[in-house]
Amino acid sequence: MMPVDKNQRLYSLDVLRGIDMFWIIGAEEIFHRLAEITHSPFWEALSLQFTHPLWDGFAFYDTIFPLFLFLAGVATPYSIGKQLQNGKQANQLLWRVVKRGLILVLLGVIYNNGLQLLPLSEVRIPSVLGRIGLAYMFANIIYLYFKPRGQLIWFASLLIGYWLLLMFTSAPGFPAGTLSIEGNFASYIDRMTIPGHLYRGIHDPEGILSTLPAISTALLGIFTGTMLRNTTKENARKTVLHILATGALLIILAQIWSLVFPINKNLWTSSFALQCGGISMILMGSFYYIIDVLGYQKWGFFFKIIGMNSILIYMSSVFINWLFTTNAMFKWLFQMAGEPYNVLIMIFCLLAVQWGFLYFLYKKGVFLRV
Repeated sequence: MMPVDKNQRLYSLDVLRGIDMFWIIGAEEIFHRLAEITHSPFWEALSLQFTHPLWDGFAFYDTIFPLFLFLAGVATPYSIGKQLQNGKQANQLLWRVVKRGLILVLLGVIYNNGLQLLPLSEVRIPSVLGRIGLAYMFANIIYLYFKPRGQLIWFASLLIGYWLLLMFTSAPGFPAGTLSIEGNFASYIDRMTIPGHLYRGIHDPEGILSTLPAISTALLGIFTGTMLRNTTKENARKTVLHILATGALLIILAQIWSLVFPINKNLWTSSFALQCGGISMILMGSFYYIIDVLGYQKWGFFFKIIGMNSILIYMSSVFINWLFTTNAMFKWLFQMAGEPYNVLIMIFCLLAVQWGFLYFLYKKGVFLRV
């Protein structure tokens, strides 16, 4: 068993973040193409797990975004917490937290719209990075100014408050508690307040009110990161078991809550937050134990390279035509393979090109820090 250094960067955190980003940068297409090629019920079922339900419901792919936000929370005790421990005051760190959140919001707008001047009606302001930035920012402010008990109160209050808000309100002309895309209160607020266009016309999955339960997702990551940072070599197994048990309990609570407040990524419902939070805790606890406690690290290097520059590779698609680069380097291979497997091989080559780019930056010590 390896010693646990509470000030050391978690190898498992980078690996898990890299696995999460691996699907975002294109790996999910492997299953979609296999389903198209084989028409196998197995691959078709797996492919379906890598698509988002249209409204209510849950698939594996719904976990990807909340997991990334959760992991941002896990990192907080190792970054902000370490500085607090070294004597920095909360007020001294506040601007750093706010600045990082706002930069992520700006990067999200650029990701949505590119570096071009568009009429406001064509601009989409809410974004994945914007959701991460705002939820991270508010969760870290809570971390800076409240002790663990206060953080827990905020966690529960945001989830319960959001549930009550949607249960006792609705869009005009709909009965209170309506959770349809047209009638729910969160979508109505977005239509009334967000300039530009919404992702689904009358609804945006990264809207204003649904950011509230997302803050709880980040807080849950902070709780987990705090437990891990306070772990010693002697109590590592106990901490991991605690994290795994808590994750399982959250999933059970999510299923119960979903009976009255359905699991819905579009609205980031409280049951959805608990479901994804529970899964995220189980993944983090498992990866931490295997990688940082038992010391099985070598297998995760491939994903660590992605995880250490996750924001950069996410934003790169705005500025780099990865498909063009892949075709330029491997078109001969696609031609040799022929249909229908040339498309599948293209996906693997695309991932290899992106990974090679990240590995080059890793060797040069170049990382995008926000």
